[in-house]
Amino acid sequence: MLKVKDLRAEINGKEILKGINLEVNAGEVHAIMGPNGSGKSTLSMVLAGNPAYTPTGGEAIFCGENLLEMEPEVRSHKGIFLGFQYPVEIPGVSMVNFMRAAVNARRKYLGEPPMSASDFLKLMREKRAVVDLDNKLASRSVNEGFSGGEKKRNEIFQMAVLEPKLSILDETDSGLDIDALRIVAGGVNKLKSADNATIVITHYQRLLDYIKPDFVHILYKGRIVKTGGPDLALELEERGYDWIKEQSGNE
Repeated sequence: MLKVKDLRAEINGKEILKGINLEVNAGEVHAIMGPNGSGKSTLSMVLAGNPAYTPTGGEAIFCGENLLEMEPEVRSHKGIFLGFQYPVEIPGVSMVNFMRAAVNARRKYLGEPPMSASDFLKLMREKRAVVDLDNKLASRSVNEGFSGGEKKRNEIFQMAVLEPKLSILDETDSGLDIDALRIVAGGVNKLKSADNATIVITHYQRLLDYIKPDFVHILYKGRIVKTGGPDLALELEERGYDWIKEQSGNE
């Protein structure tokens, strides 16, 4: 599904990604861990197409197509979803209108007719149940006045409605208490299928107690320096990031 080879990228002239190699197949969950400043969020932004980040080398192939040549909205229509670490508020735009516009924009891109209002409301009800999203929240402006947990729950709700092929969740666990974490992680698990894939970016093992990864990658100073199974996250939790710094210094 996604093949990243020697990907390099910079922001404001500073190189952040220094040769990322990563392959993600349908049905897989990949966790990317690493200390602050290692390039985790930069990787998510580059894959999603944030124009502030400039790819300077390498490639990213998504379902056989050059991802780096696509506009951000085309990447979304092709099936890439980014769950933000800090979801933004959009005052004056209701969740219903926001999500219906997103769904119909994708349908238009695929040559499909717009979804009717009644069908869309039915879809909303169905997908709200994935993360126990209150109907009152779904009727309000996007994220306006939401708590941190509600914003993250809303991100997974949007993921459920859009049904992406590849979901990139950038520190979804940031700022969540244990109950919100369980609900958000439960929503991610419910949406997993043999036809989609998820990249989970996190600092901590605790999220991986709920979202079980197939592969764990440790990103350090712009490169993936170690890859393993779920046990790698447990080892990292026990030994800390200094262990990775020592290993990288010895290479």
